Amino acid sequence: MHRIFVFGTLQAGHRNFHVNRGTRVGDHWITAQPHPLYVIGRYRLPWLLNRPGQGVQVIGQLYEVDDATLADMDRLERLDDPLWYERRQIQVRPHPGPDDAPAETVWVYFGSEAGFADQPVHAGPIDQYSLSVAAQHPLRMP
Repeated sequence: MHRIFVFGTLQAGHRNFHVNRGTRVGDHWITAQPHPLYVIGRYRLPWLLNRPGQGVQVIGQLYEVDDATLADMDRLERLDDPLWYERRQIQVRPHPGPDDAPAETVWVYFGSEAGFADQPVHAGPIDQYSLSVAAQHPLRMP
């Protein structure tokens, strides 16, 4: 099993949640370090950059997923395309909770720097890609 922190469309209630067949762990989680989360581009995608110490701490959900679900998520996030996402590890803590709570190292999908370059920024940095944020910036897929 794999633990993955989701902050965008793979969260419960969001557009791509059907791909996430994992088991939710707790309620909400927050990144141990600040990272910049934006809504970008013509598709208005949530885009978390791997720039620890920049932006704000990001709130999301944590799931335990099997190999098949992780592979489906990897395909959705287009890991084979350098302009899309890359899966890396990050530290997260339960939210709300004390700042000194032990952090867990889990997977996350960071948006690539190449995919971020020259894209219009519609929102951010933001602390959460909530349903209300998604409604303000509806996804426009090809």
